[in-house]
Amino acid sequence: MTSPPSPPPHVAFSSHRDEFTGYMRVVADHVAALSREGLPPGAAPRSLDILDLPAGGGQLTAALRQQGHRVTPADINQAQPDFVPADMTKPLPFADAAFDVAICLEGIEHMIDPVLLLRELIRVTRPGGRVILSTPNVMNFYSRIQYLFTGTLHQFCPATLRDIPPGVMADRFHIAPTDYHRLRYLADYFGADVEAVLGDKWKRAALLPIYLLIWAIGYPWARRLFFAGAAEPWRARNQRIFSHINSPPALFSRSIVFVLRKR
Repeated sequence: MTSPPSPPPHVAFSSHRDEFTGYMRVVADHVAALSREGLPPGAAPRSLDILDLPAGGGQLTAALRQQGHRVTPADINQAQPDFVPADMTKPLPFADAAFDVAICLEGIEHMIDPVLLLRELIRVTRPGGRVILSTPNVMNFYSRIQYLFTGTLHQFCPATLRDIPPGVMADRFHIAPTDYHRLRYLADYFGADVEAVLGDKWKRAALLPIYLLIWAIGYPWARRLFFAGAAEPWRARNQRIFSHINSPPALFSRSIVFVLRKR
C-alpha cells in the first residue's frame, strides 16, 4: 500500500492572486459607498481605517489606498514589506474596535475553526463598523443542482483535498462551506447583523431557464417555511432573512459577499 503524499511544511492561508477579481471590485465599490455614508452631496469622502485579511498579493489594499483609506494589510505570507503577520487560525494581533471596516475575502472557507475567525473580525471592528467577507457561494442554483446530483457542493468537492495532519501549517483549501444561515446566526451571536448580501459574476448564467424553474417550484414552499406556523412570531426577522436569501447575489453569484454591521 502506498502512503499518501505528504503536505509541504508550510503553505500559507492566503488568497494569493495576480488579478483584481470581481469580488474585490464589488468590495472596493462598497467601501467607497461606505466612505460617503451620511455625508451631504459633494462632500469629500471619509478616510476609513481598514483591515485587509488575508491581504494576499496586496491588490485590494492598493485599490483601497488609492481611495484614500488607511489600510492595514495582514497575512501569514509576507508578500509586501508592510504586511502585518497574522494567522487566521489564532486570535488576531489587533486591539478591540481598531478598525472601521474589517475585510476577509475568500479566507473563511479555508479555516478549521471559521467561528474563531468571524468572532475575531467582529471584535476588531468598531461599533457601527462593518465586517465584509466573501466566500464561494454554496447557495447559488448551480451549487444546489450539483449537490442534488452528486452530493457535493460547488468548489467543495472532497476528492481533491489533501489529508493534512493536525498542526501542520498548510492551506487545507475549501473545507468550511459557509452559507447565509450559519453566518447570520453566528454574526448575531457575536454582536453583528447582516446588512447586505452582494455578489460577483453569475455562475453558469446560461442555465437561467432551469434556475427560474427551480425558483418557481421552491418559492411557495420557502414562504411557508418562513412565515407560517411556528415561524410566525419572528416574522420581521424572517422577512429580512427571506429577502437576503432570495436576492440575485445569493441565487446566482459565484462568490457571495456578506456585509455585517457591528452593533
